[in-house]
Amino acid sequence: MSSTEAVETTEPAGPTGLADSARELAEGRTTSTEQVSAVLRRIEASQGTLNAFRHLRAEAALAEAAEADRRLAAGERLPLLGVPVAVKDDTDVLGMPTYFGCDGDLPAAIADSEAVRRLRAAGAVIVGKTNSCELGQWPFTEGPAFGATRNPWNTGHTPGGSSGGSAAAVAAGLVPAALGSDGAGSVRIPAAWTHLVGIKPQRGRISVHPQSDAFQGLTVNGPLARTVADAALLLDAVAGPHPDDPHRPPPVAASAAARRDPGRLRIALAWRPPLTLTGSAPHPEVRRAVTALAEALARLGHDVEEARPRYGLIGLGFVPRATAGIAELAARHPDPALLDPRTRSALRTGTRLGGRVVRAAREREARQHHRIGAFFRTSRARDGYDVLLTPTTALPPPPIGRFDGLSAWRTDVAMTEACPYAWPWNVLGWPGINVPAGFTADGLPVGAQLLGPSRSEERLISLAAQLEADRRWYEHRPPAPPPSVSPAGGR
Repeated sequence: MSSTEAVETTEPAGPTGLADSARELAEGRTTSTEQVSAVLRRIEASQGTLNAFRHLRAEAALAEAAEADRRLAAGERLPLLGVPVAVKDDTDVLGMPTYFGCDGDLPAAIADSEAVRRLRAAGAVIVGKTNSCELGQWPFTEGPAFGATRNPWNTGHTPGGSSGGSAAAVAAGLVPAALGSDGAGSVRIPAAWTHLVGIKPQRGRISVHPQSDAFQGLTVNGPLARTVADAALLLDAVAGPHPDDPHRPPPVAASAAARRDPGRLRIALAWRPPLTLTGSAPHPEVRRAVTALAEALARLGHDVEEARPRYGLIGLGFVPRATAGIAELAARHPDPALLDPRTRSALRTGTRLGGRVVRAAREREARQHHRIGAFFRTSRARDGYDVLLTPTTALPPPPIGRFDGLSAWRTDVAMTEACPYAWPWNVLGWPGINVPAGFTADGLPVGAQLLGPSRSEERLISLAAQLEADRRWYEHRPPAPPPSVSPAGGR
């Protein structure tokens, strides 16, 4: 069978999960050197096929693994001591350039980001940085700087974006979990298209330092993993503010929430996305899969009914913030001529919409919180819903090259048609989780998102874990990628 044919399998492949990897190390059943060496071999073997990684730090990772083994042998225990993980190419790692999908020569980071600092403090070994599209703008992970990152379920299709490299790496079993970032669905979309759990946490839950308010408050970091427990463990490991962070929500206990029954919840199923002027509607196979998931929730005892949130003109708060965020990053590139023409178009738009327009968009957020927050049950309003369920995307994963050669405007239209559901929660800054919803007839994964009001991660995680116990999506894995003929993408 060729590598581009979609296959669903329950055969074990790749590493154990994040929690199991940590447990095996703590119990002395394996070593960090063995785990990291195996991960590096898998990445190298798959790179020419999947192209999930922009850079590996093989020598440093093996040295850190050896040190972790010494610490483990001495009796030290940390949540992720010795466990290999990956981070996205927008994340500063000391001594490595942060290309964020761009071409050109960029300087090495002079310090770890706060998220990486916390990963290291938890004992994790960072094996490399995964591919992202240029400045995280699009729901595909392709670009002239590194080529195309491919979906392990069908290598003729994208794994999504912009955290497509992290998603492909986890779905293919190259690493047990990875960190991504989500500014308009960039964790949840690739999670949906690669059959993973992807958590977009509350704004400020995971620090984005050295940025203070990434993409005008739209972007947050979040975990990608095959199970809710693994995603929750990674969230617990990296959560917490930097002293300079402007957003500082109170702590949550994600792993404890994954072990807790959510209770009986009132869940709204919404098919209609916010106004985008594209006429987006869910593909029939997406609708079938999400309907089946809603039926599972009802069977588990929840009250599920169709409803329509009052999104209003929330897009007026998104576009200025998104384009201004792109402009801020693009303006720092040492050679803007190397940027994609669509990026340069966004830079011009963001520059025009900066300043007063962006400030007005940020000020509008409080009214959006009030209007959409009224949809949810709170201590003051007892007749709302606890959780909103929607498709994560309107379409299954598009083919590689679907967006090639399109103008900036046509790219925006095409990606809005494919992904109209995720971005409002970035405007609001509230949490959401993608959960696997199933597969199309061609074997392509699709997902659904569980969305909640401010600071509702624990409820969403508990519900996702209950659903996972029923649906057992972690039993299904893509076929192992064929060995690389030649490396793809720089490292």
